[in-house]
Amino acid sequence: MTVTATEFKTNFGKYMELVDKEDIFITRNGKTIAKVVSPRISAVDSLRGMLKDVPSDIDMNSLREERLSKYENNM
Repeated sequence: MTVTATEFKTNFGKYMELVDKEDIFITRNGKTIAKVVSPRISAVDSLRGMLKDVPSDIDMNSLREERLSKYENNM
């Protein structure tokens, strides 16, 4: 969702409720100046939709384990 800075300030409470459902882009003079995101959405969940062929069972722990195993194999 995209809103102007004035609209965001005027209806702050409304947008704080909506941020749980979607990211909010705040604009000023037609340019995006900020992005408000819910802290409840993990980085994995937000990236999953952008990446192709990502298994649905990937989570932060499995990514961490994979990264550590690659690090250990390179030592």
